[in-house]
Amino acid sequence: MIRGCGRLIYETKVLCSLPLQLPGAAISSCRFSVRRPCTTEELRDFGLPNATWSQNLKDLYNKFLELSKNGSWKRIPSHNTIAHHLQGDPHETRIGKRMFLRNLDSDGLGFEYCMFFNRDERRMVCLFQPGPYLEGPPGYAHGGCIATIIDSTAGAGAVYTCGSVMTANLNITYHKPIPLGCTLFVDSHVNKIEGRKVYSSCHIQSHDGVILHAEATALFIKANQ
Repeated sequence: MIRGCGRLIYETKVLCSLPLQLPGAAISSCRFSVRRPCTTEELRDFGLPNATWSQNLKDLYNKFLELSKNGSWKRIPSHNTIAHHLQGDPHETRIGKRMFLRNLDSDGLGFEYCMFFNRDERRMVCLFQPGPYLEGPPGYAHGGCIATIIDSTAGAGAVYTCGSVMTANLNITYHKPIPLGCTLFVDSHVNKIEGRKVYSSCHIQSHDGVILHAEATALFIKANQ
């Protein structure tokens, strides 16, 4: 069996090294490449404004940045590692990991967002702009990406309120489709804590609060207790 696997690997290597000739095309070779894991030098805080942010997203960001000056709100860094939800230096925390929401290096294509936390209110808000790679129905965000940003926002709120948690249940009601590129206000609260159970709620509105796009309830379980 080992010999068979070795032969299969060798044959695959040979096939991939053969020139690929298509009618009317120049000869090329089949090559594979795997991007190396991010290092400390590559760490970047993606929760800061960039050239792809809309004016509405920048305005909301500046509003909460101003609220952060008195200490009631805190901007949450969003590095391209799992350190997004952890306290401490991200350079020292699981550098080889890559956050699902930050798996694209190019700006504006996927999840453009930043988060702010209010400890006294047990509240996490996310300012979110869905990029074209999140498309579901033509011109609109996929429901799965909406569920992802809800889970990430409410989950981060639970983490910053009471430590590491895992999602046990997430119920979402979708009210209005979300156009790609629009600015959204995702607002989550930790409503109740019972032992290891953390109950949260979340809703997604347009940047001006006029349109309710989705609302959800979530149950998280405290880990390692």
